[in-house]
Amino acid sequence: MHDSGMPAPLARVVEMLASLPGIGPKTALRLGLNLLSRPASDSTALAESLAVLHEQVGFCETCGCFSERGLCHFCNDSRRDAHTVCLVEQPVDVLMMERGHGFRGLYHVLHGRLSPVDGVGPEQLHMAALDKRVAAGLKELILATSATVDGEATAHYLARRYDASGVKISRIARGVPEGSELEYLDEHTLSRALDQRVSWAVTARQR
Repeated sequence: MHDSGMPAPLARVVEMLASLPGIGPKTALRLGLNLLSRPASDSTALAESLAVLHEQVGFCETCGCFSERGLCHFCNDSRRDAHTVCLVEQPVDVLMMERGHGFRGLYHVLHGRLSPVDGVGPEQLHMAALDKRVAAGLKELILATSATVDGEATAHYLARRYDASGVKISRIARGVPEGSELEYLDEHTLSRALDQRVSWAVTARQR
């Protein structure tokens, strides 16, 4: 029996769940109790899935995204534009980009961003593979790093690194989210939206 009064096996499950990001002790306890209330086969299936997670899921040898074998789903898709690459910080960013269903190029995952304070330099990122892709003849590299200080610094570094390569360097737009009210936006977001404003023409359909 655990000091909390819970059976030791349940306490271990709750402790492991609470170690995950975004899950506090109360949520971990609710999840643990929920698992306990389910059929044993559900817990067995979950345990088996977790057991093979690291064995069967790795990273693409080209772009660094999630993959079950050498190349990921995106790099294996011949319908995508191999000459346009969107660069992101983490594999989960690729999943978020794909939710928009608007990008048909490929991706490159840095697995982090430059952060001198944390000792993260170009050598700690997935940069060598990107050098090879740029040298192979990319037409456009879209920088989709975060809008944080480190994310912006990473974007500026990459723009300088590939300035003489001949590849077009672009940055994803920042600004006013769809459906938002101006009164709720911070001054930095508004300033960025104005700096990156685009021309607006009335189409025949809108007349």
